[in-house]
Amino acid sequence: MKLTAAALLGLGLLAAPAFAQSLPDLAGREVVVVTENAYPPLQFLDASGAAVGWEYDAMAEIANRLNIAVKYENISWDAMIPAVSEGQFDLGMTGITIRDDRREQVDFSDSYMTSEMVMMVRGDEERFSDAVSFAADADLLMAAQPGTTPFYVGVYDVLDGNEANPRIKLFETFGATVEALKSGDVDLVLTDGTAGAGYVEASAGGLKIVGEKLGTEDFGFIFPKGSDLVAPMNAAIAAMRADGTIDALNTKWFLDYKMGE
Repeated sequence: MKLTAAALLGLGLLAAPAFAQSLPDLAGREVVVVTENAYPPLQFLDASGAAVGWEYDAMAEIANRLNIAVKYENISWDAMIPAVSEGQFDLGMTGITIRDDRREQVDFSDSYMTSEMVMMVRGDEERFSDAVSFAADADLLMAAQPGTTPFYVGVYDVLDGNEANPRIKLFETFGATVEALKSGDVDLVLTDGTAGAGYVEASAGGLKIVGEKLGTEDFGFIFPKGSDLVAPMNAAIAAMRADGTIDALNTKWFLDYKMGE
């Protein structure tokens, strides 16, 4: 069995990189983190109702390295960026794409993950197989959350660039878009490959991915403008990437974890 650097560190068989020892100590500072719990496998509620996922594990690791006490709150996606911008929370996490327009409201951490946009459909879908054939059939509908990357990709990369196009049905949460897809109220949900893989895995054939990938996106944590947490978080992310911890989390949540168990 090949052990990752993170595993070797945990077993005491590999020395920690020198820079990891220089991470700032935030002396038990409380950090209020807000999330949506609707974006598997990044963060979601498992079969027992417990909040779990890649981001929760990553935040626990960051908390340990920086000596912070994390308190979690929940909020809908459409309210998250404004709430963090206003300082209601110290940090937001829910697979948030790093975008220049969002930088006007919040500060971002460095990217902790890169994902690709995919087309998720029902498992028996045969009317279209890619973005071109979806766009060509005026009867087909797409679900999206307003202001999200999937919304803009749907408008500009799949449809006609009209943000008021009636073929886009808006929902408050990502989970609601998936439920609308399952029930037949819409025919397509655009999502990053991370969340899409999680939902397809849990669907037992009820959902599938079709077509080519529509581009890449980098995910980051968000903070109120000028937050002094950005630099320590970036240092922790860099350390976790360097010592193999991020690779280990990717293996756990994208390869080993089985949704619905």
